[in-house]
Amino acid sequence: MTAGSINVLLVGCGKMGGALLQRWQAQNLCKSVHVVEPHPQGLSVPEVTDVAALPADFAPDVIVMAVKPQILPEVVGDYKAFTDKGCLLLSIAAGKPISFFEEYLGDSAAIVRVMPNTPAAIGQGITVATANKNASDRQKEDATALLSAVGEVLWVDDEEKLNPVTALSGSGPAYVFLLIEAMTQAGVHIGLEPDMAAKLARQTVIGSAALAKQSAEVPASTLRENVTSPGGTTAAALAVLMAEPGMQDLFNRALAAATKRAEELSK
Repeated sequence: MTAGSINVLLVGCGKMGGALLQRWQAQNLCKSVHVVEPHPQGLSVPEVTDVAALPADFAPDVIVMAVKPQILPEVVGDYKAFTDKGCLLLSIAAGKPISFFEEYLGDSAAIVRVMPNTPAAIGQGITVATANKNASDRQKEDATALLSAVGEVLWVDDEEKLNPVTALSGSGPAYVFLLIEAMTQAGVHIGLEPDMAAKLARQTVIGSAALAKQSAEVPASTLRENVTSPGGTTAAALAVLMAEPGMQDLFNRALAAATKRAEELSK
């Protein structure tokens, strides 16, 4: 099956579900999309408040489960009739392992679990996916097509890798925003007006990220070195940031803490 011929059932149309739907429509990726959403939003696709209200003849190829993790136990079992017929369930719910869905849908259900991040809302995300043994190559291709609408897609065979993935890219945007905050406050500390410091910090991060994307084959260390003149101002700042234990130690400990928490939440 190819993009443009996929029938999709989107369960939940919050921020991430809505971002996916918007991009699917903009790129004509789906043959049809139906949405199950308890709070109707006046969408431009068929929308029902409950799975029981779906048309009897609607046969989705992929169910995208985009509801909050805490309500999943109440709703997942309602979709077993579809997965029993070979429909793929694709979950973007954080912290819920494949085994959770197999408990409700059975050992024969085809399941893909993914970890996106918030830049997906503007089509600049990166998503890591993993599948159980029941998901066919065709179903993985369908999942890739749907997820590629909001950014890059990587696959891993080991589901346990999604815990460090969550720590690095799932939570990662918050680290970047914290960097903007810290640079802004440091700018004020050295004498800049708050508004100017905020604008300089934000645009510097935006521009640097764009340069990193444009120079995707160039290691980040090389990009850093390209900005750093021996004995210059950048070298003076980096001598502080890279001193032991320094920034790398902070990130090592921060991501280890996030990974540990992801492991706890998935149990």
